[in-house]
Amino acid sequence: MDAFLNTLLSAWIFFAKNILTQPAFMIGFIVLIGYILLKKPWYSCLAGFLKATCGYLILAVGSGGLVKNFRPILVGLKDRFNLGAMVIDPYFGQNAVTAGVEETFGRAFGDVMLLLLCAFLINILLVRFNKITKLRAIFTTGHVQVQQASTAFWIILFCYPFIGRWEVLAIMSVILGLYWAVGSNLTIGICQDLTDGGGFAVAHQQMFGLTFFAKLAEKFKAKDGKEVKRMEDMQLPGWLSIFNENMVSTSILMLLFFGIILTVLGKDYLVSIKALAPEKDFVFYIIETCLNFAVYLAILQLGVRTFVGELTVSFQGISNTILPGAVPGIDIAATFAFGSPNASTIGFLSGAIGQFLAIAALILFKSPTIVIAGFIPVFFDNAAIGVFANNRGGYKAAIILPFISGILQVVGSAVFASWIGLAQYGGYLGMLDWATVWPFMAAVMKFIPFVGIGIVIVLLIAIPQLQYRRNPEGYFLEVEDYEKYKELYKKA
Repeated sequence: MDAFLNTLLSAWIFFAKNILTQPAFMIGFIVLIGYILLKKPWYSCLAGFLKATCGYLILAVGSGGLVKNFRPILVGLKDRFNLGAMVIDPYFGQNAVTAGVEETFGRAFGDVMLLLLCAFLINILLVRFNKITKLRAIFTTGHVQVQQASTAFWIILFCYPFIGRWEVLAIMSVILGLYWAVGSNLTIGICQDLTDGGGFAVAHQQMFGLTFFAKLAEKFKAKDGKEVKRMEDMQLPGWLSIFNENMVSTSILMLLFFGIILTVLGKDYLVSIKALAPEKDFVFYIIETCLNFAVYLAILQLGVRTFVGELTVSFQGISNTILPGAVPGIDIAATFAFGSPNASTIGFLSGAIGQFLAIAALILFKSPTIVIAGFIPVFFDNAAIGVFANNRGGYKAAIILPFISGILQVVGSAVFASWIGLAQYGGYLGMLDWATVWPFMAAVMKFIPFVGIGIVIVLLIAIPQLQYRRNPEGYFLEVEDYEKYKELYKKA
């Protein structure tokens, strides 16, 4: 029996390491299975796999370039001014859990992979029985699952440090699996609206928050019934017309934003961390670095256009056979290729301003935990909110709502990470759901021992049921036949 379990665990570790946590191969694998189930010829299956995998790798070059280029700039503020601060960033958060979980709780970090496996299986089962659960989305973003499993592992240990290994895994597997299924399911409607039936959901770190702000954006619509003015509808006059071109406007705005930060950091500091060669001109380094933002954003959008079409078509094979009525939940970056190209840039800048003002308030009021804004939360959360808010509520929503999100990210992360003890290890995941939704769930579990677990599970199970009750006729039609769903919606 032990030999069988060890073989099973080894197979899972191989799959998790090489496919599940490698999004490009996970997406390619899904497309391959989908085309096989659709009984496509072998060469079409191979072509679909390669196109989807290469498309995601292109997206990864874009998003990875953004992170690699601009994370050191924001984190550099911490080192440059000797701030004893915590960085909100998924990778800093994962490192903090790795560093502290054995010291604080006496537990092994290796259990995180078991937690990921169990939670993922629960997500699949919940969608397989969607006629009962009303859940329709599979969370496929493996690298995000690892980050979330790490932080969730810490949270459950904080709430119940005295319970055994298997009890911890059982409780958090159910809660995390439900969070993945319910959160990604929440985003289906807003994604279908944004992409006009693109056939995917968001599976990332801000699913509840993204849905909340997308719905809130509708409050910005004109009360007289006039069409809301979106960014793509605005044509600026005179010299301002240069901002009508996305690549130009992004380049100029990034020059202003990151140019100021790089100037504050100074050439000597950037040379000391080997970001800048001593012989290179500082001004041209700033220009090149800032223009790279527009370049990587364009690469990211190209990658999305390359793989999303393949994924949408091929997933019909899976949704028609193995998981009826299901859609894939994919990386938030996939949404940046839809709607106004400027909306993601404006959302990012508004969110950054909100974060910086919140950080200033923490310093002013002498908070025990000072936060440094990580690039991943400030960009991927707030740029996406800008895209969805612009689509549903116009340009005003795209400016105001990411600003509010930025404040929530910083304040929520500072309070929660201090409370659960992660701040002392220098990092916390810090993205929108983990600064708002997860602190709420943790408080319920901590202050209402064991009964709180049941409350959290019941609340998560109730959300898709309430969604279904609001629109029972069109709920599953929304993912099965979006054109027919739109006709039904117009009639309603």
